[in-house]
Amino acid sequence: MRLEQLQAALRVAETGSFQEAAQKVGCNQSTISRQVKGLEDELGIALFRRQGRMKLTAAGERLLPRLRRICQEWQTACAEIDELLSGRQTELCMAIADSIGGCYLPAVLNRFQQQWPSIRLRVSTLGSDRALKVLRDGLIDLAIVMDSPSMTTGSGLVVDLLLEEEVQVLLAADHPLAAQKAIAWEQLSQVPQVVFKDGYGMQRLVEQRFRDLGLELNSCLELNSLDSFRGVVREGYWLALLPQAALVDARHDPRLVIRPTTEPRLSRRIKLVIPEDHLSLPPVRHFRQLCREAMTAELADLKAVSQLF
Repeated sequence: MRLEQLQAALRVAETGSFQEAAQKVGCNQSTISRQVKGLEDELGIALFRRQGRMKLTAAGERLLPRLRRICQEWQTACAEIDELLSGRQTELCMAIADSIGGCYLPAVLNRFQQQWPSIRLRVSTLGSDRALKVLRDGLIDLAIVMDSPSMTTGSGLVVDLLLEEEVQVLLAADHPLAAQKAIAWEQLSQVPQVVFKDGYGMQRLVEQRFRDLGLELNSCLELNSLDSFRGVVREGYWLALLPQAALVDARHDPRLVIRPTTEPRLSRRIKLVIPEDHLSLPPVRHFRQLCREAMTAELADLKAVSQLF
Protein backbone atom coordinates (compact mmCIF):
# COMPACT_ATOMS: atom_id res chain seq x y z
CA MET A 1 0.00 0.00 0.00
CA ARG A 2 1.45 3.32 -1.08
CA LEU A 3 0.67 6.87 -0.04
CA GLU A 4 -0.24 7.91 -3.58
CA GLN A 5 -2.93 5.22 -3.64
CA LEU A 6 -4.49 6.65 -0.49
CA GLN A 7 -4.27 10.19 -1.86
CA ALA A 8 -5.85 9.12 -5.17
CA ALA A 9 -8.78 7.42 -3.40
CA LEU A 10 -9.34 10.54 -1.26
CA ARG A 11 -9.36 12.81 -4.32
CA VAL A 12 -11.89 10.59 -6.10
CA ALA A 13 -14.09 10.53 -2.99
CA GLU A 14 -13.93 14.34 -2.76
CA THR A 15 -14.61 15.02 -6.46
CA GLY A 16 -16.78 12.02 -7.37
CA SER A 17 -14.84 11.55 -10.60
CA PHE A 18 -11.59 9.96 -11.78
CA GLN A 19 -11.19 12.74 -14.34
CA GLU A 20 -11.70 15.60 -11.88
CA ALA A 21 -9.41 13.92 -9.35
CA ALA A 22 -6.70 13.60 -12.03
CA GLN A 23 -7.06 17.27 -12.96
CA LYS A 24 -6.80 18.29 -9.32
CA VAL A 25 -3.47 16.52 -8.79
CA GLY A 26 -2.08 17.18 -12.27
CA CYS A 27 -1.91 13.68 -13.74
CA ASN A 28 -3.90 11.65 -16.26
CA GLN A 29 -7.10 9.76 -15.51
CA SER A 30 -5.58 6.34 -16.11
CA THR A 31 -3.00 6.95 -13.38
CA ILE A 32 -5.69 7.78 -10.81
CA SER A 33 -7.77 4.80 -11.90
CA ARG A 34 -4.78 2.47 -11.63
CA GLN A 35 -3.87 3.72 -8.13
CA VAL A 36 -7.42 3.31 -6.81
CA LYS A 37 -7.70 -0.16 -8.39
CA GLY A 38 -4.40 -1.17 -6.78
CA LEU A 39 -5.65 -0.05 -3.37
CA GLU A 40 -8.91 -1.96 -3.79
CA ASP A 41 -7.00 -5.09 -4.86
CA GLU A 42 -4.78 -4.86 -1.79
CA LEU A 43 -7.77 -4.39 0.53
CA GLY A 44 -9.75 -7.08 -1.27
CA ILE A 45 -12.90 -4.98 -1.59
CA ALA A 46 -14.30 -2.24 -3.83
CA LEU A 47 -14.31 1.29 -2.48
CA PHE A 48 -16.41 2.95 -5.21
CA ARG A 49 -19.52 2.15 -7.24
CA ARG A 50 -18.51 2.82 -10.83
CA GLN A 51 -21.89 3.97 -12.18
CA GLY A 52 -21.94 7.56 -13.43
CA ARG A 53 -20.63 9.70 -10.57
CA MET A 54 -18.28 7.72 -8.31
CA LYS A 55 -19.98 6.88 -5.04
CA LEU A 56 -18.45 5.25 -2.01
CA THR A 57 -19.34 1.70 -1.08
CA ALA A 58 -19.87 0.76 2.57
CA ALA A 59 -16.17 -0.09 2.79
CA GLY A 60 -15.31 3.26 1.20
CA GLU A 61 -17.46 5.09 3.75
CA ARG A 62 -15.59 3.31 6.57
CA LEU A 63 -12.22 4.10 5.07
CA LEU A 64 -12.83 7.76 4.14
CA PRO A 65 -12.28 9.36 7.61
CA ARG A 66 -9.03 7.46 7.98
CA LEU A 67 -7.89 8.47 4.52
CA ARG A 68 -8.42 12.10 5.47
CA ARG A 69 -6.47 11.72 8.70
CA ILE A 70 -3.58 9.85 7.06
CA CYS A 71 -3.25 12.36 4.22
CA GLN A 72 -3.54 15.32 6.61
CA GLU A 73 -0.86 13.87 8.89
CA TRP A 74 1.41 13.43 5.88
CA GLN A 75 0.85 17.03 4.79
CA THR A 76 1.61 18.24 8.32
CA ALA A 77 4.77 16.14 8.48
CA CYS A 78 5.95 17.46 5.10
CA ALA A 79 5.30 21.04 6.22
CA GLU A 80 7.33 20.51 9.40
CA ILE A 81 10.22 18.96 7.47
CA ASP A 82 10.12 21.88 5.05
CA GLU A 83 10.35 24.27 7.99
CA LEU A 84 13.44 22.47 9.25
CA LEU A 85 15.13 22.44 5.86
CA SER A 86 14.42 26.13 5.35
CA GLY A 87 15.73 27.09 8.80
CA ARG A 88 12.36 27.81 10.36
CA GLN A 89 12.87 25.58 13.41
CA THR A 90 11.89 27.10 16.73
CA GLU A 91 14.93 26.20 18.86
CA LEU A 92 18.52 24.99 18.79
CA CYS A 93 19.54 22.73 21.67
CA MET A 94 23.10 22.03 22.75
CA ALA A 95 25.19 20.76 25.66
CA ILE A 96 28.55 22.31 26.49
CA ALA A 97 31.36 22.09 29.01
CA ASP A 98 31.10 24.63 31.82
CA SER A 99 34.36 26.45 31.06
CA ILE A 100 33.54 26.74 27.36
CA GLY A 101 30.16 28.27 28.13
CA GLY A 102 31.69 30.96 30.29
CA CYS A 103 34.65 31.87 28.12
CA TYR A 104 34.63 31.08 24.42
CA LEU A 105 31.00 30.55 23.59
CA PRO A 106 29.12 33.78 24.60
CA ALA A 107 30.30 35.65 21.49
CA VAL A 108 29.15 32.78 19.27
CA LEU A 109 25.74 32.64 20.95
CA ASN A 110 25.33 36.37 20.62
CA ARG A 111 26.19 36.41 16.91
CA PHE A 112 23.91 33.47 16.21
CA GLN A 113 20.98 35.09 18.02
CA GLN A 114 21.43 38.31 16.06
CA GLN A 115 21.38 36.40 12.78
CA TRP A 116 18.62 33.93 13.73
CA PRO A 117 16.39 35.94 16.12
CA SER A 118 13.42 33.60 15.68
CA ILE A 119 15.31 30.60 17.11
CA ARG A 120 15.48 30.06 20.86
CA LEU A 121 18.82 28.79 22.10
CA ARG A 122 18.70 26.09 24.78
CA VAL A 123 22.12 25.51 26.35
CA SER A 124 22.78 22.87 29.02
CA THR A 125 26.05 22.66 30.95
CA LEU A 126 27.04 19.01 31.23
CA GLY A 127 30.11 16.86 31.59
CA SER A 128 31.43 15.38 28.36
CA ASP A 129 30.07 11.88 29.01
CA ARG A 130 26.56 13.09 29.74
CA ALA A 131 26.58 15.59 26.87
CA LEU A 132 27.45 12.88 24.35
CA LYS A 133 24.81 10.55 25.74
CA VAL A 134 21.98 13.04 25.33
CA LEU A 135 23.33 13.85 21.87
CA ARG A 136 23.18 10.20 20.83
CA ASP A 137 19.70 9.94 22.36
CA GLY A 138 18.54 12.69 19.99
CA LEU A 139 17.70 15.18 22.76
CA ILE A 140 20.03 17.93 21.50
CA ASP A 141 21.34 19.17 18.15
CA LEU A 142 25.04 19.42 19.01
CA ALA A 143 27.58 19.15 21.81
CA ILE A 144 30.85 20.92 22.60
CA VAL A 145 32.99 18.56 24.66
CA MET A 146 36.51 17.52 25.53
CA ASP A 147 38.19 15.19 23.09
CA SER A 148 37.89 11.50 23.84
CA PRO A 149 38.45 9.27 20.81
CA SER A 150 36.33 6.47 22.20
CA MET A 151 33.35 8.82 22.55
CA THR A 152 33.58 11.32 19.71
CA THR A 153 34.26 8.88 16.89
CA GLY A 154 31.72 6.59 15.31
CA SER A 155 29.21 6.38 12.55
CA GLY A 156 26.76 9.22 12.15
CA LEU A 157 28.81 11.87 13.98
CA VAL A 158 30.66 14.84 12.48
CA VAL A 159 33.50 15.99 14.75
CA ASP A 160 35.37 19.32 14.46
CA LEU A 161 38.42 20.26 16.49
CA LEU A 162 37.69 23.77 17.75
CA LEU A 163 40.71 24.53 19.90
CA GLU A 164 43.51 23.17 22.04
CA GLU A 165 44.46 24.89 25.28
CA GLU A 166 47.04 24.33 27.98
CA VAL A 167 46.21 22.94 31.40
CA GLN A 168 47.80 24.95 34.21
CA VAL A 169 47.95 24.94 38.00
CA LEU A 170 45.60 27.06 40.10
CA LEU A 171 46.73 27.66 43.68
CA ALA A 172 46.43 30.19 46.46
CA ALA A 173 48.80 33.16 46.37
CA ASP A 174 50.28 32.10 49.73
CA HIS A 175 50.66 28.42 48.81
CA PRO A 176 54.25 27.12 49.26
CA LEU A 177 54.48 26.29 45.54
CA ALA A 178 53.26 29.71 44.41
CA ALA A 179 56.80 31.16 44.44
CA GLN A 180 57.90 28.80 41.65
CA LYS A 181 57.74 29.83 38.00
CA ALA A 182 56.71 26.31 36.98
CA ILE A 183 55.61 23.35 39.08
CA ALA A 184 57.02 19.87 38.53
CA TRP A 185 54.69 16.90 38.19
CA GLU A 186 56.53 15.14 41.01
CA GLN A 187 55.65 18.05 43.29
CA LEU A 188 52.03 17.99 42.15
CA SER A 189 51.72 14.34 43.09
CA GLN A 190 52.59 15.23 46.69
CA VAL A 191 49.96 17.93 47.13
CA PRO A 192 46.20 17.38 47.74
CA GLN A 193 44.25 18.26 44.61
CA VAL A 194 40.71 19.20 43.68
CA VAL A 195 39.48 17.34 40.59
CA PHE A 196 36.38 17.21 38.45
CA LYS A 197 33.74 14.60 39.19
CA ASP A 198 33.55 11.30 37.39
CA GLY A 199 32.09 11.72 33.90
CA TYR A 200 34.06 14.88 33.18
CA GLY A 201 36.77 14.72 30.55
CA MET A 202 39.18 16.78 32.65
CA GLN A 203 39.22 14.13 35.36
CA ARG A 204 40.25 11.42 32.89
CA LEU A 205 42.83 13.69 31.25
CA VAL A 206 44.59 14.54 34.52
CA GLU A 207 44.45 10.98 35.84
CA GLN A 208 45.95 9.65 32.61
CA ARG A 209 48.83 12.11 32.73
CA PHE A 210 49.82 11.00 36.23
CA ARG A 211 49.60 7.34 35.17
CA ASP A 212 51.75 8.02 32.10
CA LEU A 213 54.40 9.61 34.34
CA GLY A 214 54.28 6.75 36.84
CA LEU A 215 52.97 9.09 39.55
CA GLU A 216 49.98 8.95 41.84
CA LEU A 217 47.31 11.66 41.71
CA ASN A 218 46.55 12.85 45.24
CA SER A 219 42.89 13.70 44.64
CA CYS A 220 41.01 14.52 47.80
CA LEU A 221 37.94 16.44 46.61
CA GLU A 222 35.66 16.20 43.56
CA LEU A 223 33.71 19.20 42.26
CA ASN A 224 31.88 20.23 39.10
CA SER A 225 31.61 24.00 39.49
CA LEU A 226 34.34 26.47 38.57
CA ASP A 227 33.22 28.80 41.36
CA SER A 228 33.68 25.95 43.81
CA PHE A 229 37.16 25.23 42.46
CA ARG A 230 38.23 28.83 43.00
CA GLY A 231 36.67 29.02 46.44
CA VAL A 232 38.29 25.83 47.70
CA VAL A 233 41.73 26.57 46.23
CA ARG A 234 41.61 30.08 47.66
CA GLU A 235 41.74 28.58 51.17
CA GLY A 236 45.37 27.67 50.52
CA TYR A 237 45.48 23.91 51.15
CA TRP A 238 44.44 22.39 47.81
CA LEU A 239 45.43 23.13 44.24
CA ALA A 240 43.81 22.25 40.91
CA LEU A 241 44.85 21.51 37.35
CA LEU A 242 42.50 23.45 35.08
CA PRO A 243 42.37 24.48 31.40
CA GLN A 244 42.93 28.08 30.41
CA ALA A 245 39.25 28.77 29.80
CA ALA A 246 38.49 27.86 33.42
CA LEU A 247 41.14 30.25 34.71
CA VAL A 248 39.89 33.51 33.20
CA ASP A 249 38.17 34.80 36.36
CA ALA A 250 40.96 33.52 38.59
CA ARG A 251 43.47 35.80 36.85
CA HIS A 252 41.70 38.81 38.34
CA ASP A 253 41.67 37.45 41.90
CA PRO A 254 44.72 38.63 43.91
CA ARG A 255 44.29 35.67 46.29
CA LEU A 256 44.95 33.19 43.48
CA VAL A 257 47.90 32.55 41.19
CA ILE A 258 48.31 30.45 38.06
CA ARG A 259 51.48 28.57 37.23
CA PRO A 260 52.42 26.33 34.30
CA THR A 261 53.68 22.84 34.85
CA THR A 262 57.12 21.72 33.84
CA GLU A 263 57.49 19.56 30.75
CA PRO A 264 55.69 17.60 29.50
CA ARG A 265 52.95 20.22 29.33
CA LEU A 266 49.36 19.02 29.33
CA SER A 267 46.63 20.35 27.06
CA ARG A 268 43.01 19.56 26.33
CA ARG A 269 41.26 19.52 22.97
CA ILE A 270 37.73 20.87 22.58
CA LYS A 271 35.54 19.39 19.85
CA LEU A 272 32.20 20.21 18.33
CA VAL A 273 30.11 17.07 17.78
CA ILE A 274 27.05 17.07 15.50
CA PRO A 275 24.91 14.17 14.26
CA GLU A 276 25.54 13.91 10.53
CA ASP A 277 21.86 14.19 9.64
CA HIS A 278 21.58 17.49 11.56
CA LEU A 279 23.95 19.18 9.13
CA SER A 280 21.07 19.38 6.66
CA LEU A 281 19.50 21.99 8.96
CA PRO A 282 20.60 25.56 8.11
CA PRO A 283 20.77 26.83 11.75
CA VAL A 284 23.01 23.93 12.74
CA ARG A 285 25.30 24.48 9.76
CA HIS A 286 25.50 28.19 10.53
CA PHE A 287 26.26 27.61 14.21
CA ARG A 288 29.03 25.24 13.19
CA GLN A 289 30.54 27.91 10.96
CA LEU A 290 30.35 30.55 13.70
CA CYS A 291 32.15 28.19 16.09
CA ARG A 292 34.92 27.57 13.61
CA GLU A 293 35.41 31.29 13.03
CA ALA A 294 35.09 32.49 16.61
CA MET A 295 36.95 29.87 18.62
CA THR A 296 40.30 30.59 16.97
CA ALA A 297 39.95 34.31 17.62
CA GLU A 298 38.84 33.78 21.21
CA LEU A 299 41.77 31.48 21.94
CA ALA A 300 44.22 34.01 20.50
CA ASP A 301 42.73 36.71 22.76
CA LEU A 302 42.94 34.45 25.78
CA LYS A 303 46.60 33.64 25.14
CA ALA A 304 47.35 37.35 24.83
CA VAL A 305 45.66 38.01 28.17
CA SER A 306 47.50 35.13 29.85
CA GLN A 307 50.85 36.65 28.86
CA LEU A 308 50.02 39.73 30.92
CA PHE A 309 49.85 37.76 34.18
